[in-house]
Amino acid sequence: MGAQNCPMTTSSSASLIPPARWTAHYEAGKDFRPLGDEERALLRRVAGAVGAGRALDVCCGTGELAAFLHGELGYETEAVDFAEGAVARARQRCGDAVAVRVCDVERERAGENGGYALVTVRRAAAFWADRARVVRELGALLREGGALVVLSPVPGRISEPMRHIALDDDELHVLAEGFEECERHDVDGLAALVLRRPGGSYSAAEMARKPVAQAMLGAGVVVTDPNGRVLLGRSVQGMWSLPGGKVDAGESVTEAAVRELAEETGLTATATRLLALLHDDSRDLRRVTAAVRATAWHGTPRVTEPHLFTRWEWHDRAQLATAGAIFTPSAHVIEVAFPGTLPGLALPHVYPVA
Repeated sequence: MGAQNCPMTTSSSASLIPPARWTAHYEAGKDFRPLGDEERALLRRVAGAVGAGRALDVCCGTGELAAFLHGELGYETEAVDFAEGAVARARQRCGDAVAVRVCDVERERAGENGGYALVTVRRAAAFWADRARVVRELGALLREGGALVVLSPVPGRISEPMRHIALDDDELHVLAEGFEECERHDVDGLAALVLRRPGGSYSAAEMARKPVAQAMLGAGVVVTDPNGRVLLGRSVQGMWSLPGGKVDAGESVTEAAVRELAEETGLTATATRLLALLHDDSRDLRRVTAAVRATAWHGTPRVTEPHLFTRWEWHDRAQLATAGAIFTPSAHVIEVAFPGTLPGLALPHVYPVA
């Protein structure tokens, strides 16, 4: 029986059994594997470390572990289970020595926060659909210096038809993520987690595989002169286009708009406003365009990228409906900035920015 570092992992799904089926199980006189010598030895060591006080056995079944916590370890013990049949059997075993009650720990508080030196869960966590949440809630019941002990079968020590009652390394690690301290032991073929100091942290993580590109993000910039005319460039591809382009790594969409405007026209924007995000499809790509208004700028438009544009012109908005071919994202941005300018234009998905 050796302590191990808890492995880095992720969670998987659980198999749920309703209380009525558990009650039928217990009323038929059935039980589960008795506490093993190594389990008892581990619990004695944990009890010696956390000291005396109150203990809570969660999903107590017939009450064997609760009776051990009270009778051999000397704890003032409570025990809960969501099956009436289990509670009846536990009361028969423990009598008045242990406070046994019905409680569904997935749906209600199991005890008093900060009230327990020791909380135990034996061969039950795999049946909880929301086990990560429930284990954190049980951790909140611990007093300072207390410990939560979770005992669970593991896949390598159990037959495949019974896999649903076991937790693998990934699943066990998920339970430990809500605690500052975790010891893992192997006791009588079960994994035992000894969890202390509820807390933990979070991190933003990326998937190991490189994502498959399916979208591109760009910005279209609306620049108007003092007369309200809109700046458009004549593309070498035979259409009109607003200044703009793709967003570089680390940029915001408004930063990209300012950069692209300077690169393509020589204009310097000193103030911008994000109007909306527009989402349409271009061949196999999802195309997301930020509609950005340059609200303050200076300079004179000039061709800086002759391989892309032949000239820049100021256009009256009233004439845009007869301007000929306009690059689709630019047309969308113009219509968002000046509704009704391009009659009959079908807009894509538009997400206005307040």
